[in-house]
Amino acid sequence: MTNSPNKRKKSSRPSPSKNYYPAFLDITGKKCVVIGGGRVAERKCPPLIRAGARVVVISPTLTQGLETLKKKGLIRHIGRHYKRGDMKSAFMAIAATDSREINTKATADAAVHNTLLNVVDNPPLCNFIVPSVLHRGPLTIAISTGGVSPAMARTIRKSLEGLYSTELSKYLRLLNTIRTKAMHDISDKRKRSALLKGLASEQIMRILVQKGFREARRAALSSLHSMIPQ
Repeated sequence: MTNSPNKRKKSSRPSPSKNYYPAFLDITGKKCVVIGGGRVAERKCPPLIRAGARVVVISPTLTQGLETLKKKGLIRHIGRHYKRGDMKSAFMAIAATDSREINTKATADAAVHNTLLNVVDNPPLCNFIVPSVLHRGPLTIAISTGGVSPAMARTIRKSLEGLYSTELSKYLRLLNTIRTKAMHDISDKRKRSALLKGLASEQIMRILVQKGFREARRAALSSLHSMIPQ
């Protein structure tokens, strides 16, 4: 039996990446549900906790790490499998399970309850994806390939780790202190704006990268003192 000439072959072309809208969310005090109690769920909980979320983990069992978070009162645990309605009133949910049935159920629930949902390693079921993130004190750099290659996003993040060292986090904390003092002591808006732009210039970045935090600190404080009326 031969195939009909009119029958279409399945396309082998990869699906195009989505144009996601990048955003940093304030989830302080908001309910965030993590579905699953394995190592992936354990990895997903700490960033939510650090951001101030009320984390609810739904799973029959927990890893030792999640048990520790539970004992410390950092997460609330519901000891069973996910069921419909568990996402109600949640601002965000992360499905960290390899169960197709649970993931599909979670996706349907997210649509009903208008909940942000990330299904780990399954972008088609998500309405948001989690980028690869680099933290340097107050600085957060998020890298995404639109779901095309999370592995490449991680590789790019690692390359940026070498470019932006912990020296930068020290400088940003100093910059916050200087900014507060400038807002208080420099009444001239133009002078204040010029100072703050100079402290964030490419020149100061070169000093930070090539000579380190001490020299950058010296240059920044010198600029501040030159602007403050004596």
